[in-house]
Amino acid sequence: MTKYLIKVNYTADGARGLIKDGGSKRRSAAQAVGELLGGRLESMYFALGDTDAYVIADMPDNTSVAALTLALAASGGVTATTTVLLTAEEMDQASKKSPAYKPPGQ
Repeated sequence: MTKYLIKVNYTADGARGLIKDGGSKRRSAAQAVGELLGGRLESMYFALGDTDAYVIADMPDNTSVAALTLALAASGGVTATTTVLLTAEEMDQASKKSPAYKPPGQ
């Protein structure tokens, strides 16, 4: 499975729901959706600043994450951005595949 970082921002409606339900219920909802798509929620942290919550999830593939983010967007309660996370070992593999690259103008 691949790890993904999902950065979540609550809309006004989402913030009202979070005030009503609390953080634990939101984490449980995130766990349930991830499991329905064959994945697993590794962690979820609420934050202060530009992002309201950070989620790290193990998901089977990109299409499962796309389905997850579509469901989030369709809810109207949040917006989300997703980043694929790579392990050190995956970077080792990538560095062995690195092709020669000539920058523009050289």
